[in-house]
Amino acid sequence: MMRALGLMSGTSVDGIDVALIETDGQRVASFGPSITVPYADELRRSIRATFGAEQPSDATRAAEHAVTEAHMAAVQRWSAEKGIALSTIDVVGFHGQTITHRPEKRFTWQIGDGAALARVLGVRVVNDLRAADVSAGGQGAPLVPVYHAAIVRDLPRPLAVVNVGGVANVTWVGADDSLLAFDTGPGNGPIDDWCARHAGQRYDTDGMLAAQGTVDGTRLERFSEHRFFAKTPPKSLDRGDFSDGWAEGLAVADGAATLTAGTARALALAARHFPAPVVQWVICGGGARNPTLLRAIAAETCGKVTTGSDLGWDSDALEAQAFAFLAVRSLRGLPLTFPTTTGGPRPLTGGRLHQP
Repeated sequence: MMRALGLMSGTSVDGIDVALIETDGQRVASFGPSITVPYADELRRSIRATFGAEQPSDATRAAEHAVTEAHMAAVQRWSAEKGIALSTIDVVGFHGQTITHRPEKRFTWQIGDGAALARVLGVRVVNDLRAADVSAGGQGAPLVPVYHAAIVRDLPRPLAVVNVGGVANVTWVGADDSLLAFDTGPGNGPIDDWCARHAGQRYDTDGMLAAQGTVDGTRLERFSEHRFFAKTPPKSLDRGDFSDGWAEGLAVADGAATLTAGTARALALAARHFPAPVVQWVICGGGARNPTLLRAIAAETCGKVTTGSDLGWDSDALEAQAFAFLAVRSLRGLPLTFPTTTGGPRPLTGGRLHQP
């Protein structure tokens, strides 16, 4: 077993999750402590300014330097707060910050300097975990399904594990451990953007704004006709592929309610692609803290909806834990992606190793 530290910053650009697990890359022996370190507003703006970039520039280089330094500081803070020496860590799984994801061009870009991180921390670092799959023709996302399969072994199946970040993705796990995974559509991203533009807040805290509004049913039905939903998985999205523009013109609360309903509707439409109906939906990520969204998911899917926290998982740390798990699998040469999770041609390992 290895002690692996995972680092994750998602497309919501809210901050860095740091989490420890002990694993052999196939089973998880124990879960260690985790923290979340918010990004400074200036860094958040710097990252957003690079979204969609496909070539290095002064802006991308500055953002990468700042992202790397923020991850260094987050790990050092975790070590100090939890009283765990970095010398006891076997490997760090470093996702980096996605700024562009265009698998149709065989291109994905997660900024973050793995070599610099390894030097400063004095620990092996594995990063660039999506590139091999994308280069081979896969979607490069989602990467978490193999971790989901490891932690749901003792639960009734089939079930769906959903991560609602900026983009939402689902892992369907069958009774025989078979996997199907894909991005379902918008997650928190459009809701966050709407709140920032119209309500002067970074996100809809506890879904309170949406709870005060009324869903525009006509717009929701039009949204449901988006060609992405009919596309056969595996499939993935860039943070900007779904915007908040389809709610434009609505009152602030109504827009939040309608966008929230859209995220839930996308999950219901995703279920059409499942090989068999699920016995429950397990919601993780930032969306699991939004009661209005959880109610909408239950209504749209007509299913049993629970959260990772209800199962004793640390939902906020789940993706960081997954990248710790993936780093160990990378070291062992085990597959990170599969034809039924990313559409790659075969099970593929990946990642780039940096020695301290």
